[in-house]
Amino acid sequence: MTYCVGIMTHEGLVMASDSRSNAGYDQVNICRKMHTFVIPGERAFVLLCSGSLSCSQSVVTLLRRDFDQGLGLAKAGSLYDAARVVGDQVRRVSDMDRKALEQDDYKFNVHFILGGQILGQAHDLYMIYPQGNPLAATVDSPFLQIGECKYGRPILDRGVRYERTTLEDAARYAMISIDSTIRSNVTVGPPIDLLVYNKDDFEITKFRRFAAKDPDLQAVHAQWEQALRKAVQELPPVRFGEPEPEL
Repeated sequence: MTYCVGIMTHEGLVMASDSRSNAGYDQVNICRKMHTFVIPGERAFVLLCSGSLSCSQSVVTLLRRDFDQGLGLAKAGSLYDAARVVGDQVRRVSDMDRKALEQDDYKFNVHFILGGQILGQAHDLYMIYPQGNPLAATVDSPFLQIGECKYGRPILDRGVRYERTTLEDAARYAMISIDSTIRSNVTVGPPIDLLVYNKDDFEITKFRRFAAKDPDLQAVHAQWEQALRKAVQELPPVRFGEPEPEL
């Protein structure tokens, strides 16, 4: 299983992913799920992936090959067009592999989050579905998740606001969201990749990988749990009145 999240604020983008890949309880591996495509000064893209590892690797390989030749993501005229480029490669891999997978009862299942910016345009964030169609983040819904989403969503719903959340705080929300998912689902785990993109930079300068025993990752886990328990203790007491009469 996987958990990836992209957050869009007025200051830029925060992208985060775990690195655990498993095909059963006895086949647990580490695999990078964050990929960057950058032409300094012109465009910068960050791609997160979840689902079938073999299929997502095929998509990334095709995207990288075209990008290195000045095609695909290297020529896309907008972030929407770039999301469509990713979707086209998803459909291409689907055409190659779906029939063979499904005849052996394997589902073609890949999801992507694409964030970034092209010179002269605003930064943006998209999710690409297994069918190849994109969905854009919005000012009202400024984050996107793929993989094991449910455990990490509540903190994002309560805290992330496009106009008010700084990139520094968005990075904290991403870390807490991933930590909450790791705490509740053993199929999601470190290393954790975290990338912060300041709008109009057109390069990647803020990236960090957190190993399982990284002291900063452990501090996030410990301090968040302590703060949560303290907040619960400070809530107003639950009041109980007289029992309702039986009808």
